[in-house]
Amino acid sequence: MKRLFNLKSVVLNVILLYTLHFTQYSASAQPISSEELINNAKLFDGKSVVYIGEVIGDIMVRGEYAWVNVNDGKNAIGVWIGKDLVKDIAYTGSYKFKGDVVEVSGIFHRACLQHGGDLDIHAQSLTKRIAGRPTQEIPNVKKRNIVILLLGALVLIWILTLLKRR
Repeated sequence: MKRLFNLKSVVLNVILLYTLHFTQYSASAQPISSEELINNAKLFDGKSVVYIGEVIGDIMVRGEYAWVNVNDGKNAIGVWIGKDLVKDIAYTGSYKFKGDVVEVSGIFHRACLQHGGDLDIHAQSLTKRIAGRPTQEIPNVKKRNIVILLLGALVLIWILTLLKRR
């Protein structure tokens, strides 16, 4: 009986060690929102974070590094990243484009001394999750009709003022 108990104990320990070993490498950090970072900046200062969002604006290259603004739908956070890591970014969000959605892993700074006290993330890795694309402008028919109506009223008023002067 004692021998059977020891065998069960060994098997359970092997399974436990196997599970712990492989889940350690397969688990990834949970992404954090910009609201959490901003509202709890002291808590996350100097810590490693994962942040996901759309690349917006221009990629501003500064020597061997670049500034990239990443917007998670609520706020944008500046990311200081190695120039070689931004080469995979094809689209940045603007009026005409939906930017690439990226996952940034790096160190969060609530008041970065290197960058004038700004809140930023110093990226260690960047992974493109969703490719960006050009967007189609869809004209607002209601606004167009209102503009035409107002322009017609303006022309009518102008003509009436010209006739009244005679």
